[in-house]
Amino acid sequence: MPNLDFVILQPLIALVFGFLILLAPRLLNYLVAFYLILIGIAGLWPQLMQGSI
Repeated sequence: MPNLDFVILQPLIALVFGFLILLAPRLLNYLVAFYLILIGIAGLWPQLMQGSI
């Protein structure tokens, strides 16, 4: 599996979610919540792997 950098992953997720919101506006709450959870995990991941939290 290729190593995908989070700098590339965040804009891709934002683009996909933007299209999904245009197609189905009712998904907005769920997509925003999912995106925030993903970004939070991505930000904490290095510290969690080092065991410093």
